[in-house]
Amino acid sequence: MAVSTVYTTQSLNSTCSISTPAKTHLGSHQKHVVLFRRTSKRGSSGSCAIKCSAGDSQTVVIGLAADSGCGKSTFMRRLTSVFGGAAEPPKGGNPDSNTLISDMTTVICLDDYHSLDRTGRKEKGVTALDPRANDFDLMYDQVKALKSGVAVDKPIYNHVTGLLDPPELIKPPKILVIEGLHPMFDERVRDLLDFSIYLDISNEVKFAWKIQRDMAERGHSLESIKASIEARKPDFDAYIDPQKKYADAVIEVLLTQLIPDDNEGKVLRVRLIMKEGVKHFSPVYLFDEGSTISWIPCGRKLTCSYPGIKFHYGPDTYFGNEVSILEMDGQFDRLDELIYVESHLSNISTKFYGEVTQQMLKHADFPGSNNGTGLFQTIVGLKIRDLYEQITSSKTAAPLEATKA
Repeated sequence: MAVSTVYTTQSLNSTCSISTPAKTHLGSHQKHVVLFRRTSKRGSSGSCAIKCSAGDSQTVVIGLAADSGCGKSTFMRRLTSVFGGAAEPPKGGNPDSNTLISDMTTVICLDDYHSLDRTGRKEKGVTALDPRANDFDLMYDQVKALKSGVAVDKPIYNHVTGLLDPPELIKPPKILVIEGLHPMFDERVRDLLDFSIYLDISNEVKFAWKIQRDMAERGHSLESIKASIEARKPDFDAYIDPQKKYADAVIEVLLTQLIPDDNEGKVLRVRLIMKEGVKHFSPVYLFDEGSTISWIPCGRKLTCSYPGIKFHYGPDTYFGNEVSILEMDGQFDRLDELIYVESHLSNISTKFYGEVTQQMLKHADFPGSNNGTGLFQTIVGLKIRDLYEQITSSKTAAPLEATKA
């Protein structure tokens, strides 16, 4: 039997939610939700099958893929900061909600589309990385609805209890970010993305980070850490890692080459891999677009302690695609001096001189703020702002051109 739930929200007026159960691969059930606007004449009531739009906003959809513990949350904080306003859980909703809402953005965690809770995955012998433990039909339906300006009842996966909580109402934002393990796995969802990013942390860096965290902070043994990584690796290699070939931008984090045989992961080499030919996106370049350049900026204008800083830029290919790659190896001693590096970068989509440096200083306490991870996350955030403005301006201009014609 279908279940009808009536909501009263100021921006959506009066809405009806009609939900029907749908069976997933492993026998769990999720609700597919369609929203209708209730229309009534004075003295009568009724509903008609008109989809409920959240107004004239044109939702741009961004996908961010990465494994757990690879910096998605930090990237989201940098990105939402570019657009202004603090990103917070839905007011008055589930305190364990994974959703973050700011003035212009809504960030949805794709863990919410798990079709099995923690116990169910254990019983079936699958991990959360396994596609069979996720409801891609519902993911597609709801991302498509939000992109079209239709509110949805999104499920909630509770990371505290490991259970599937009752759904929450999500209204279409100006910018929707879907982040998690599988934003580019399903072709239907992938085709809805206006831009996609993959955070690619090398196995060596993951291992170094996990040792630092789990041994120093949690008292885990080296053997247990290795076992945890190895247990997760087959599904990661099969289902998560292949998504990077679809990404418009990849932030790749590697061990430094400035320190021979380094395996501590404290100094990092970070590469920003940018696909050529992406609509509304122009790759960042250093000095001269399309050239191959190595640059050591340390000296009078940039303070560098051992092992220093080295940049590299040039064209390349990545999974058969033409790309531009900007690389930074090393770390900054003083963020206020970053303006020197920023002044040599082009196509960074800033609105004023020094905006990258300002953003980095604003979040100096964020992980990666002294190396290429923070720098490139900030630049990608600015590029996404520019992409959003281009998309919305082109959509606004289209009706005007049609009127003139």
